[in-house]
Amino acid sequence: MRRAGLGEGVPQGNYVASGYSVYEEENERLQEGLRDKVHALKHLSIDIGNEVKNQNKMLGDMDSDFDSTGGILGSTMGRLKHLARGSQTKVYCYMLLFALFVFIVLYWVIKLR
Repeated sequence: MRRAGLGEGVPQGNYVASGYSVYEEENERLQEGLRDKVHALKHLSIDIGNEVKNQNKMLGDMDSDFDSTGGILGSTMGRLKHLARGSQTKVYCYMLLFALFVFIVLYWVIKLR
């Protein structure tokens, strides 16, 4: 008995052409899916880049705002130190006059009752 060899009884040309066609169609389908994914990733990376640029600009603006605020705060602290180094007698006089004013107003309110 003779065994049938590989490809016997099947026309070689049709088998190869149909196999190639199936693989080619699958390859084109996979290629199209890959193309869509690459396209989506491209747009996503562009959007991320734009967002990073916007965030960097915002951080730069915040940095300059904090610098100006720090300058204003530093000058205010300098004025307070200068005031604190000044004559303590003036501060005590103002506190004494304020306390005296409060006591006079309280006495007046109590006397009118």
